[in-house]
Amino acid sequence: MIHFHGGPITPETCALKAWKGRHAFISFANPGQLLLASEVCQSFALDNGAFSFWTKKRAVNWGSYYDFVARWSNHPRFAFAIIPDVIGGSGEENDALIAEWPHGKVTGVPVWHMNESDDRFIRLCNEFPRVALGSMGEYDASRPKQCAARLRDLIRHVVDENGYPITKLHGLRMLNKDLFKRVPLSSADSTNVARNIGIDKAWNKSAYAPASKETRAAVLVERIEYMNSASSLNYDAERDLFMPQLAFEI
Repeated sequence: MIHFHGGPITPETCALKAWKGRHAFISFANPGQLLLASEVCQSFALDNGAFSFWTKKRAVNWGSYYDFVARWSNHPRFAFAIIPDVIGGSGEENDALIAEWPHGKVTGVPVWHMNESDDRFIRLCNEFPRVALGSMGEYDASRPKQCAARLRDLIRHVVDENGYPITKLHGLRMLNKDLFKRVPLSSADSTNVARNIGIDKAWNKSAYAPASKETRAAVLVERIEYMNSASSLNYDAERDLFMPQLAFEI
């Protein structure tokens, strides 16, 4: 699984520590570190910023986002861009935005949300080489086990005889090991590093607390990337008995 670390990560010395040789997820709502990410990462993906715009009640010009994607889509380390979506919207509203998308199915990744029908998810998986999963409500990613159970029940409709999904699945805000180790994701993102390097009280509990935010970033990235997603839907929960457990978490 590819672990995409969301930005911005400040100060930039911490961004460099977290991203160098790894993978970045850059939001259209806050793209100031994209140039840095594009130079030091193995790959970067672009988020449409819909969740940020929604939480801040800001209107968005999707035409500007299309131009933004066009500016970066031929970069050799560009991976994909999330197609615009309506947070809490209907499947029809989101399908309308997919129809407007000007950059094709390889560049663009549609989003399926938990409030939408299973049929829409199945259709998207048969039409696109990659589909993003958006959690919400009782199945929000902040409830990883419930979210994973819902996703496993959903993904069983789009796997082959080996339990492998027929398309690549990306988990939005799903870099929680209690979630992704149970689901066969190809990639996932989160802003865990960006949010947690500055929470002093969480680190000061340990006698081995890192002396700098840069080291905090390195520790968090290593902990997040230590585990992989489930390889297939034929995941056996007993596998956990043989996987090393992390002793340090934020």
